[in-house]
Amino acid sequence: MSERLRDELSKEYEGKAVISKLNVDSNQAIANQYGIRSIPTILIFKGGKLVDTTVGAPSKGALKAKLDKFI
Repeated sequence: MSERLRDELSKEYEGKAVISKLNVDSNQAIANQYGIRSIPTILIFKGGKLVDTTVGAPSKGALKAKLDKFI
């Protein structure tokens, strides 16, 4: 996900979702824990549990549809 898209989604979902990124090179244990093998990988958590995973760069509309499903 591009920084621009991440920033846009952060503003649009303020108060509803937290949009952030993780440097997998600096956090290899977390990358291994979630089986991240490709970048970008988008993980969606709800209530602290992983509920969806997307590998690759979806469109903004597709990503919003996924987020809206869990809010």
